[in-house]
Formats: sequence, structure tokens, C-alpha cells
Amino acid sequence: MPMNFIDFHCDTATLILEQKQELKKNNLTIDIEKLQKGEALAQFFAMYIDAQKVESSYDYCVTMLNTFKDELTKNQETISLCRSYDDLITTQKENKIAAFLSIEEGDALDGSLDKLRFFKEEGISAVTLTWNYVNALGYPNFQWKHQDKGLKPKGIEVVEEMNSLNMLIDVSHLSDGGFEDVLKHSKVPFIATHSNARAMTNHPRNLSDKMLKQLADAGGLTGINFFNNFLVNGELKEKMEVAKIEDMVRHIKHIKKVAGVDVIGLGSDFDGIPNPVEIEDISQMSKLSDALLKNGFSSDEVEKIFFRNGLRIIKDVLK
Repeated sequence: MPMNFIDFHCDTATLILEQKQELKKNNLTIDIEKLQKGEALAQFFAMYIDAQKVESSYDYCVTMLNTFKDELTKNQETISLCRSYDDLITTQKENKIAAFLSIEEGDALDGSLDKLRFFKEEGISAVTLTWNYVNALGYPNFQWKHQDKGLKPKGIEVVEEMNSLNMLIDVSHLSDGGFEDVLKHSKVPFIATHSNARAMTNHPRNLSDKMLKQLADAGGLTGINFFNNFLVNGELKEKMEVAKIEDMVRHIKHIKKVAGVDVIGLGSDFDGIPNPVEIEDISQMSKLSDALLKNGFSSDEVEKIFFRNGLRIIKDVLK
């Protein structure tokens, strides 16, 4: 049975730019028609940048942002750019999908608080501080080698300014040391938009039990990621295997057990992950809600995971 949901991470905006796709209907895993069919409440669209493949992360991000906002304008009857909780509620009343925008790769800021403020003005609500490379803000958890390194001084400045600007800080991809620094310096809840449980799959991109508890205590959440290498144990495989719902449920059960159900959300990483998924596209999110109900989760708990926890953090931070 379809249930409203908030998905905190997808890379659809990047593919719309690079492949000249349209937002209304495309051959990707997310478009407006699929979001409507799945009864999406809100979708966070990341401006994802591979900093080593572009001359300027900032320029590339601005181009992507303008392209994507044009798509939102073209489809304003069905989807609305939202910047706050109040925007989301208004959009819901209008029976439209809420689109929130984020940046995945803090390198797009060029180490500049002015550029952070510019992106806020342009509609960006969240920033993933690092992707897979070291940048001016901090260190990634792409491999274990940077695990203990904290935020750089500029990273701490950005965290504090994001608090002032009512922006969501995203710690997915960030080193464990960087996570600790965000925990220390952020005065409001923060989020891991697309990370799973390290105890279930020992990958540096997943969160340890300690981190999950700290995130829960801080009022944040982690979005369950559909990338198979974060869901199952084992080395990266040549051929990408199908990400199974039972593995998502396994991670969700563990996170609930160690940190409580209030810290769990959704962060599909659709259009950014290379593997096929049993949930074939965003229209099929009800496959996961049905599986959770069959695995002993109450309807109230599933609602929390699917949208209520997300609504809470949006209300707490995006003002």
C-alpha cells in the first residue's frame, strides 16, 4: 500500500544536466510521474559534483542548479521548490510534490561563506560537507585512511554559518572525526542523508553504533541507502548485484535496536548508485513499507521512517 515518504538523497539533477533528461518523465529512477505514483511527500535533489572531473565545482554546481530550477519552473503545477517546513506544508495542501535542493560536495563552496550564502539564497537547503575527496572543509570516509581526521577550520566555520542560515548539515561521506566535530559545533540537529549501519556492513561510508546513538541524541537521522555495497558484506564486485529489501530491513532493524526508530529515514541514492534494486524506482517505495510491516514494525514506526522523522528535522532546522 503506497505511503507518503520523504527521500533525502538522489542524484537525478546531475543526470538531467549530463544526459539532457527532463524532470517530468525520463528513463531514470526518479521523475515527477514516478514520484506521484509512489505518493512522495518530498524529494531532496542533490547537486552532485565529482570535483576531479570538472574545472570548477562552484561553476558546475551553479549550472546544474539553474538547469534543475528551470525544470521545476516548467512543472510548477505538480512540483514546488521548497526551502522550509512551512513551504512543505503549503505544497502538501496544494497536492504537489515538495522539492528540496542540496549540494553533494562542499568543494562547490570554494571555501567561501559568501558562496554558501549565495547558494542558500538560490534555494539550497542542505550541504554534504565532503564527497570522496579531501576538500577545504574536511576529509572523506571514502577509505578508512582519513577516518580520524576532523573538520578543517573552514569546515567548522561552514557548520556554524549553516546553523545561522537554517541549513541542514549532511555528514554522509564525512570522516568519523568530521562527524565528531559536527556533533560538537552544530547547535541544531544534523543528518546523514544516505548512510547505513556499519555493524551490519563494515564499510567506512556507514555509521558505527556509537555514531548512530550520537546522531539520535542530537535529534538527527540517517537515510537508508540502496547502494548494495553499503547493504551487504563483501568486496566491491565487478557485476553489481541487486540490492535486496531484506537487507534494507536488516539495517533498519539494527539501527532501531541500537539507536531507536526516531533516527531512521530514507536516502535512496537513486540515480547515483550503479546497482539494480528490488525497489526498481521511486514509484515502488511501498515495497519497503510493506516489508517493514511484515517484519513486525508497527504502522506508526513505518510512518516515522517514511516521513514523520523527516518532517521533524525539516521543522527543526529549515525555517
